[in-house]
Amino acid sequence: MGPKATTITRNDLRRLTRVIGAAVAFSGIVLVAVIAYAGWTSNTSEVQAEHARVKNALNRIIFRTLDQQKSVAWWDDSILYITKTPDYDFMDANFGIFLTENYGHEEVYILDADDKPVYAFLGGARVDPSAFYDREPQLEAVIKGVRQGTSGGLQERPDAFGASQENYDVLKGVLEKARWKGNILVVDGKPVVVAALTIVPNVDLSLLTGTPYLLISVVQLDETLVGDVGRSLLLPDLGLSETGKKGDGIVSLPMVADDGKFAGYLSWTTGRPGHVLLTVILPLVIVGVLGAGILSATMLRRLTSASEELAEREAAASYEAKHDALSGLPNRQFFALRTDKALKARGEHGEPIPIVVGYLDVDRFKDINDTLGHHMGDELIKLVARRLKECLEPGDFLARFGGDEFAVLRMLTDKEGSRPLERIIESVFKRPFTVEGQEIRVTSSVGLARAPEHGTATDVLMQHADIALYEAKKRGRDQSVYYTDEMAAQLQQRRQIELELRESLIAGHLDLHYQPIIACETGRIIGVEALLRWFHPHQGMIPPAVFIPIAEEAGMMPELGEWILRRALRDAQNWPDLEVSVNLSPAQFHHVDLESLLSGLLATSGIEPSRITLEITEGLLLDRSNMTRSTLQAIRNLGFRIALDDFGTGFSSLRYLIDFRFDKLKIDRSFVSGMSRVGTAKTIVETVIDLGRALSMDVIAEGIEEESEALMMRFLGCHSMQGYFFSRPVPASEIDLLLKKFNVEKEFDLLPASELRTPKRQAS
Repeated sequence: MGPKATTITRNDLRRLTRVIGAAVAFSGIVLVAVIAYAGWTSNTSEVQAEHARVKNALNRIIFRTLDQQKSVAWWDDSILYITKTPDYDFMDANFGIFLTENYGHEEVYILDADDKPVYAFLGGARVDPSAFYDREPQLEAVIKGVRQGTSGGLQERPDAFGASQENYDVLKGVLEKARWKGNILVVDGKPVVVAALTIVPNVDLSLLTGTPYLLISVVQLDETLVGDVGRSLLLPDLGLSETGKKGDGIVSLPMVADDGKFAGYLSWTTGRPGHVLLTVILPLVIVGVLGAGILSATMLRRLTSASEELAEREAAASYEAKHDALSGLPNRQFFALRTDKALKARGEHGEPIPIVVGYLDVDRFKDINDTLGHHMGDELIKLVARRLKECLEPGDFLARFGGDEFAVLRMLTDKEGSRPLERIIESVFKRPFTVEGQEIRVTSSVGLARAPEHGTATDVLMQHADIALYEAKKRGRDQSVYYTDEMAAQLQQRRQIELELRESLIAGHLDLHYQPIIACETGRIIGVEALLRWFHPHQGMIPPAVFIPIAEEAGMMPELGEWILRRALRDAQNWPDLEVSVNLSPAQFHHVDLESLLSGLLATSGIEPSRITLEITEGLLLDRSNMTRSTLQAIRNLGFRIALDDFGTGFSSLRYLIDFRFDKLKIDRSFVSGMSRVGTAKTIVETVIDLGRALSMDVIAEGIEEESEALMMRFLGCHSMQGYFFSRPVPASEIDLLLKKFNVEKEFDLLPASELRTPKRQAS
């Protein structure tokens, strides 16, 4: 290194020294300022906290006064001897004397239902009730607040008394009748607690007729009471005076009563937690800052090692930015970069090198997390990553995109003995994984895309591999699928259906058809089930089996469900003698404020809720959370009836019938149609009917398509049934005609003639 370079280096070091010195000085000043600020804010925060405790203690005085009143006001005898047969000796013993001598109430009044005084106790003796009128202007706001359930123009306080009444259970009826209010006011120039509580029975609520009487107490906030509050808060010199106090560490804050009047000054000696910080620690820090300046020279010698450490950290950060923390594999960003590089690679003659991108994920990985815990899921992901790395060929590039999704990149160089990528991945999952001593068998779905056939750009190739993975899952999982253009077309078609479904909902191309529900005993129509229909302006009717799964996947079910409910309740107004059943989807159940929605619909439609049956599926009941239980109970409280649909399929459990109450049980049509072919089907149907009757539930058979099935349902004691044997789902405009055709006969044997039945099709 030449002299010039050395000079430049020394100059750089001098500048660096000056910068460090300035930085140390600045840091020292900032540190001193921070400590000073911390000490000041600590003292300020302590004052605020003490003030908050004082205010809370004053609220507790109000609570305690109301609680003292409750001990005599919420009592059957108080109703009998005050409102029914006035007994002034009883009032003296249990109200006037009891409250003043035991609890220090200065004034006690009892007002009748018209807020006229019937009793007054002042100065240790009963006085003429008219003495209340001298106090009435000052107590009027509290009385108004109790009677009207408002603030009465006073500042609102936390209702600690109301919150403490939650232990009422058997006697909770008292809380429905009782009213109370407590405030701090200025009366005759002095701060007082005014508490008002209605006099109600605590056991025999029938004793209360008309508006309850009102008990009013006035308690003065004198030095004794305030001193007791201070001692309970470890503020022994807490006081309330007309003028503030001054002195070292003394806080004096004005107190404003709830009526906006000045009530005096609250004064006490504060703890000053920041005092030591300001008088002891701050000087020591100043000395430390000066010492730090001396150490700045030492820092220069460590610049080289610090630079090396910084370089290492940068390398580590770069690695972390490109790798997954759990598995240690490259992440999506790194995989995209490597794929882009592979696509640009060329062979010996300049031709592109073919590559394959494979997306794979662990089938039903969420079930493992839910049943065994996330820690087991994480361990499984590590094992899958390790086994994939061991099984893949040296040139393959493996990455983890997050969750249970992995990706593999392979450059096809026609190496001899090379196994297809999908075969390697399948071999990984043939053997079980041992996680914490437990064997777990899992499968994998794989989507593959090949370049250049399926794309020559990184994002296109990765998108096509993702589409192929979606197709593999759709076909039942545990398989490998190569991308085709048909897959993209199908996906585009699903997105087009989703878009047009949203437009049709706005344009009014959706409609409800209704399938009648027949009473087994009479053969009459007793209800209808609402079924959604989509009449596409160009494609005609699109079956629900096509668009409903797309709507569920697109998150449209809450919006569609609300439309169905509104339309069904509107149509139900035309059939006052029929029940109407509406299906609730799990998505609508979990993502909508269902209780609020149903309440609003009842208010606007005027429909009797008992005419509406809301049908839910067993899948919804897999979640036995409090939210599911409370929502079902809220629906029942509104008056709706609840039916368990498709009972017998999927996850049937008698536990559902114990944990949740249902009004109706619907037997799935697969059991009804199987009665003629499988003997056990008839036994199952008969058992379900007996079970429903034992639990006081109506049992409905779905999918009746043959007369023999209808007769068998009646013979087995089923309540009602529906199916194409009776009628296809029809528009609302045809229901009246259908009622005339069916209900003209009286007996079941006189079911509608064949000309009234529609051709048999699969029920929808």
